[in-house]
Amino acid sequence: MVKFEDSRLDRTFSALSDPTRRALLARLQEQDGLSISTLAQPFAMSLPAVMKHLDVLSDAGLITRVKTGRVVSCRLNADPMEEAMGWLARYQQFWSQRLDALEAMLNEGHGEVRPDEGPKGGADRR
Repeated sequence: MVKFEDSRLDRTFSALSDPTRRALLARLQEQDGLSISTLAQPFAMSLPAVMKHLDVLSDAGLITRVKTGRVVSCRLNADPMEEAMGWLARYQQFWSQRLDALEAMLNEGHGEVRPDEGPKGGADRR
């Protein structure tokens, strides 16, 4: 069984829970290596507020910052998201198995019911 480091996973999901941080990551996915000021331009918030969001993303390992002269640029690091996807994949498998079992149970002994037919027996009885 795969063991996930809870604190790292917690930081990843916490960072991804905020829509502004997800938007920042989306911008970096489209154009990696943006300066902080360029990255902050479309957001209706102060630069210090954007910096706090970037701190959370950095602490989660989702971005890295590189300073070249006086300009600090951000780069996307998708590795923590891959770990989160692995964690989610276990639950996708769980629910797929449960739904397959439910479908088998519903079809067992009753003949298969197609969504457009309704219950076995044809016409709608009221």
